[in-house]
Amino acid sequence: MTRAQSGNRPAFDTLIQMAALHGAPDNPAACPIRDVLDRVGQKWTLLILIALTPGPRRFSALQRQVGDISKRMLTQSLRQLERDGLISRQVYPTKPPSVEYALTELGQSALDPIAVLTDWADRNHDRIRAARTAFDATA
Repeated sequence: MTRAQSGNRPAFDTLIQMAALHGAPDNPAACPIRDVLDRVGQKWTLLILIALTPGPRRFSALQRQVGDISKRMLTQSLRQLERDGLISRQVYPTKPPSVEYALTELGQSALDPIAVLTDWADRNHDRIRAARTAFDATA
């Protein structure tokens, strides 16, 4: 085990303990891990949270920064993240009304694990693409 791997061991041990404690619940909707990871695992969630890292953003700025997300999907994703307490929505009384979205304290607390995941994805992207190519060649 490398030093980097041993540094990740407590987090891994926590995952093992949680799996042992929670197991596969009779009702998957009652599983707290699945409940949270379902949201975090959605296509646009991480990109939106990352886009809000520097500070509050208006809807149009978020749409430009995230990229190929439709207005409808961005609206739906923002509502879900606000409902989960990860972002806040501030409406300013201008004509037309101006709206800004920002990370909440809970959303800020998600940035460290997101940074670890995005770093892992960046470091392993070439390996994953090569594995896909090899797999597709045998299929």
